[in-house]
Amino acid sequence: MIYLRLFWEFFKAGLFTVGGGLASLPFLYEISDKTGWYSYAQLADMIAISESTPGPIGINMATYVGFTSAGVLGSVVASIGFIVPPLIIASIVSRFLKKFSENRLVKGAFYGLRAVSVALVCSALVSVAEISLINVPLFGKTGNFFDLISIPGIVLAVLCWFLLKKKNPHPVVILGMSAAAGIAFGFLGLI
Repeated sequence: MIYLRLFWEFFKAGLFTVGGGLASLPFLYEISDKTGWYSYAQLADMIAISESTPGPIGINMATYVGFTSAGVLGSVVASIGFIVPPLIIASIVSRFLKKFSENRLVKGAFYGLRAVSVALVCSALVSVAEISLINVPLFGKTGNFFDLISIPGIVLAVLCWFLLKKKNPHPVVILGMSAAAGIAFGFLGLI
């Protein structure tokens, strides 16, 4: 039964994810809320792992959730569930797109889809930032402002952003440096 549920949940996520893998995050939060297969903190870890591995983030996350929920077969089922809708939709759309690409309604639909893609990616950004840079539960317990924010996390995020904008290193270099910094922060008791 868990295999059917994995397929169905990721089928829905694949069906409605528009704009790439990060746009699937709102659906992954919903899956977490409905199923309890993973926490938001585990989702943040999955994002880090998915961004660090080759391939699209959405399929990587489906594979990861499927594996952690139901083993190797679960990873296969969740992955297939996630990719089936886009394959079907892309096959149908590609048949008609060339014929209707200059249609005013089609152009309007794509304009709206681009806007919703931006909103979904921004929503994912805010969610990941909340998990990575802000600790509201700890702040609620202590009332100390410095418990609300993760200074090491903010410093690391700003440093990575600066490096990406100014020096343009390969993303693997940034991922490796960030992982090393996270390990060092852990050993120093900063996280």
